[in-house]
Amino acid sequence: MEKTELRDAFAEFKNLKNIDRPTMMGVLEDVFKTQLAKTYGTSDNFDIIINIDKGDCEIYRNREVVEEVEDPNTQIALAEVNKDSDEYEIGETYAEKVEMKSFGRRGILNIRQNLQGRIMDIEKANLYNKYIAKIGEIFTGEVYQTWSKEVLILDEDGNELRLPKSEQIPGEHFKKNDTVKAIIKSVEMKNNTTPYIVLSRTSDEFLEKLFEQEVPEIYDGLITIKKVVRIPGERAKVAVESYDERIDPIGACIGVKGARIIGIVRELRNENIDVLQWTSNTQLLIQRALSPAKISSIAPGEDGKIKVYMLPDEVKKGIGKGGCNIKLASMLVGQEIEVWRELPKQDEEEEDVLLSEFENEIDPWIIERLQSIGCDTAKSVLALSPEDIARRADLEDETVDEVLDILRSEFEE
Repeated sequence: MEKTELRDAFAEFKNLKNIDRPTMMGVLEDVFKTQLAKTYGTSDNFDIIINIDKGDCEIYRNREVVEEVEDPNTQIALAEVNKDSDEYEIGETYAEKVEMKSFGRRGILNIRQNLQGRIMDIEKANLYNKYIAKIGEIFTGEVYQTWSKEVLILDEDGNELRLPKSEQIPGEHFKKNDTVKAIIKSVEMKNNTTPYIVLSRTSDEFLEKLFEQEVPEIYDGLITIKKVVRIPGERAKVAVESYDERIDPIGACIGVKGARIIGIVRELRNENIDVLQWTSNTQLLIQRALSPAKISSIAPGEDGKIKVYMLPDEVKKGIGKGGCNIKLASMLVGQEIEVWRELPKQDEEEEDVLLSEFENEIDPWIIERLQSIGCDTAKSVLALSPEDIARRADLEDETVDEVLDILRSEFEE
């Protein structure tokens, strides 16, 4: 029975494909030495001969031949070894084969359990090392199970990977057997359990890798992605650069009639993607990032911010839906951008009043809110609809109506 159990454990260990033979031999020897130390008090005087292919093991106990035994674990009496013959002398080593049954039923079970534990540890280490080397790479797998907080995905070997809700594009829903493409974001070992492998579809790196897959010039290094910024599911900006003047980096990324970029957009659930040419000139980069809005002028603001002036008709395009465009432009440049209204020349000739002149009638915090959305004069506020002011400046409708009444009265005859 003991032999059968050990052979089963040997077979399981031998079938591990990602372990070299020296490591395998070392682990097996260590497992047997651990049990020998428990059974005999020490394992130093034992030789272990392992035959992995046959799933067998031979153990020999070496003891010094002495006249009188003081330590039975390391010594044996001359009279005992020479009962049948006079082959040994004092000081020689007597080697005796240890039968597996000497470990007892519990000892055999301990060896098997210890070996299985080491097998699991090696499998965990192999899985961890496999995926830690793949962090930042695209992974494609099949949905095995979905929960409210995460999706469980299996690889071709049946290993589990997780796609948390926070790493899913807003509005995404998966069901069993769906094929999912994502980037390998992190690999963690938690309390010695199976490695926790996290996938992401919201990271900037995922979009970058999708471009590498779809655009051969990027994969070959002819075009470089300098920076990617995203609001997952809404909009993204990808700044690219080509060192070959013969290659149009934007055209290459988009493809003929959008053939290359359309696959990426579909993969990202119709996320709008702006591809622009990178430049180290900050002002030019801002102009490209805020496109299609046209900028009148750019000036440094307070606390490292950048003030961008636009005509009223351009402000909405510059800010974008829900402030999306201005937010991404700020992320791309690495500085917060503020949009300020610049009045047309014909309006400049007309009388206008700075909002700061109304501090006695309008609370200062309300004026600050209005200035934060690019309205620094009375007419720049009056040019917006009440709904737009309330939403962008985060003000109550009643407050907006009161402010508009005060500003209108300034221009009434």
